[in-house]
Amino acid sequence: MDLGLNGKWALVCAASKGLGKGCAMALVAEGVNVVITARGAEALAATVAELRALNPAVQVRGVVGDITTVEGRANALAACPQVDILVNNAGGPPPGDFRDWDRDAWIAALDANMLTPIELIKAVVDGMAERGFGRVVNITSGAVKAPIATLGLSNGARSGLTGFVAGLARQPQLAARNVTINNLLPGAFDTERLQKTMAGAAATSGRPVESMRDQRRLAIPAQRFGQPEEFGAACAFLCSVQAGYITGQNVLQDGGSFSGTF
Repeated sequence: MDLGLNGKWALVCAASKGLGKGCAMALVAEGVNVVITARGAEALAATVAELRALNPAVQVRGVVGDITTVEGRANALAACPQVDILVNNAGGPPPGDFRDWDRDAWIAALDANMLTPIELIKAVVDGMAERGFGRVVNITSGAVKAPIATLGLSNGARSGLTGFVAGLARQPQLAARNVTINNLLPGAFDTERLQKTMAGAAATSGRPVESMRDQRRLAIPAQRFGQPEEFGAACAFLCSVQAGYITGQNVLQDGGSFSGTF
């Protein structure tokens, strides 16, 4: 299927690794020019080179910086001639007990996982509407559907973004101008973040890492972890011309882990 994205420009945040990289790879394969951001220069440079090799016909630009800061957002936007596609992504806040979190911890979580996506959306959607095409995909979390007890900071911040998007996506001045805004909710994907989480859990429990991984994997109906490439494929479809009638939705990709009917 031709997704109709050849020649478009995308800004993909936090894309040197993991799910953000998976999204960037899928878009580049579809002929999309991309600007990717990351805080680590070395990993970013390696991913830029990989993306350029994947499709030499497109432009790939890397911007080193923290997308959760005013400067980081400004530099990322300046590197993109026009933003036809925005993929919002940022690392999740740490786990813990809400009794231990002070105001600064909450503000940091909100800045990264709610306010930063909103600021980037604000910067690009009106231009998208003027041109008659725009796609925003927010990488959130399956925890929006089924909160995870130790991830209260993430549960709160990402749920706030979800509520905001539910209203914004349905504004006629956007939806009627072929601008869609959707959330893509990952479950357990085989990324560096998952590997570190498993290693930390193993160290705390004294159990082998592989035992912890097997326990987590076997709790998923699909009996496996997701792969960043398939997450990227779902993202690319939501950005496609064929997905123009899908907006304001929370698309859960978790191998069947969430057991609710709706």
